Amino acid sequence: MTPILYSFRRCPYAMRARLGLASAGIQTELREVLLRDKAPEFLATSPSATVPCLVTGHETIDESLDIMVWALNQKDPEALLGMPEDGHALIAATDGPFKTALDRYKYHTRYENCIREEERARASAHLWHLNTVLTDKLWLFGNKPRLADFAILPFVRQFAFTDKTWFDAQDWSALQGWLDRFITSDRFAGIMFKYPKWQAGDPVTLFP
Repeated sequence: MTPILYSFRRCPYAMRARLGLASAGIQTELREVLLRDKAPEFLATSPSATVPCLVTGHETIDESLDIMVWALNQKDPEALLGMPEDGHALIAATDGPFKTALDRYKYHTRYENCIREEERARASAHLWHLNTVLTDKLWLFGNKPRLADFAILPFVRQFAFTDKTWFDAQDWSALQGWLDRFITSDRFAGIMFKYPKWQAGDPVTLFP
């Protein structure tokens, strides 16, 4: 069967999954989920009730990084998996402390006693590290992207567009260039097509 991908266009985790599937060239049936009105078929499928969720016929995968790795283990024409172990550490730091601070920065009104500027500073420490890693390089590990680039970039984008004027004013030109190359690329445009909310009975939408 064609794998089924439950996705939400603007979710960075779902972007990450779509990037992996697109690089591998694995075609899926895309079902766009509206997070405030989740389809019952999705809720019955996803153990965590979160996007992305990939149904392969043999298993259900509802962790975005696991979806990327699953896809690239099938086909990896860009050798995205061929990165140093440091790449996995960067992904873990992004998914952990950085994402925690990012959420509290972007959605600070949801958290009691949250000081937005302090959370921005915590998240920025990780971005300064990425800027250092990117010095004199197009991508994190050289002139070609690796898994870490596409696993991390959707979250850097989310941070940047929380206050783009502030982000652009920072002295992290390597990081800004990395993000700009990503968001102006055909690759990014290819994963960001706007799909209507899926419901049972709709025609099949294939991605990529």
